[in-house]
Amino acid sequence: MTEKKDASFEEPVEADLEWTEEPRDPDDLSEAESTDAALIQAEEELARHREAMLRMQAEMDNLRKRVMRDLERSRKLSLERIMKDLLQVWDSLERGLGVDDESLTVESLKEGQQLTLKMLEKVLQDHNLEVIDPAGQPFDPEFHEAVTVVPSADVPENTVVEVFQKGFKLHDRLIRPAMVVVSGNP
Repeated sequence: MTEKKDASFEEPVEADLEWTEEPRDPDDLSEAESTDAALIQAEEELARHREAMLRMQAEMDNLRKRVMRDLERSRKLSLERIMKDLLQVWDSLERGLGVDDESLTVESLKEGQQLTLKMLEKVLQDHNLEVIDPAGQPFDPEFHEAVTVVPSADVPENTVVEVFQKGFKLHDRLIRPAMVVVSGNP
């Protein structure tokens, strides 16, 4: 019985199948072509945007390099101006040391030092360095460094009695605090 079943599977079967390609609708052709055209257009637009982005990145990199060069040049130029002004003070000190020993007096030395100090103060002020001389002012820990506290009945508490070393600010930024003596309770 199994042999008969197997035999039936071996018989050729004819199928009446025809492969026919259905004709496409003309609207379908234009839709496929328009999709391809849109894809090509999108790829071209992507390439243009990519090119623009790369150009912008290169411009930003060049701008960053240019700004760094300009900052360095500006820093060097500002130092050059300060040094030129300080050379005047240098020259004044050299002239003072070159004076004959016969014409030197204590008063002339003191006068020369005062003139040189005024010259230096002018140079520092011209370059926005501000002197902090807080004698008689209330103690401010932001700008003053208390070296010691002295009991005093004459001066209100926390007032600067004496300045050991003046402080300095550059463009409102503290460079060095003033070293001071502060009054305390008697």
